[in-house]
Amino acid sequence: MLSDFLQFDLEIDPIAIAGVGLWSLALYLGLTPVSDWVTVQLNRWFNFAERSLYTSIEEFERTRHAREALNSFYASIFSIVPFLFVGTLCNYGVELGLGRSWSISMGMLACISTGIYELGRRDGEASK
Repeated sequence: MLSDFLQFDLEIDPIAIAGVGLWSLALYLGLTPVSDWVTVQLNRWFNFAERSLYTSIEEFERTRHAREALNSFYASIFSIVPFLFVGTLCNYGVELGLGRSWSISMGMLACISTGIYELGRRDGEASK
């Protein structure tokens, strides 16, 4: 279907996409303080960049709440991008080291173990 619109062949490897997605999720869960920091920094940058688009202070202050909420949403969505890059490297490293058949298996093991770690970390924080 995609080849009907494009003049060239575009091969999408579903194993690579699944492996990168699993590794990205595992890194995102396992490095929650880093992902929170990335989200905060992106939110700050979006708010700063949008401030330069307004010439009127009254208009800027009038629409501030809605824009900051939208910027927070965008920051939470785009905070996965660095983890996608690192997840790609992890998936590629596992494929080089253990073979192609292990990339999804190791990604699933990483997701399960970091999910358990995150549950324990949050429980530890809640009991303090």
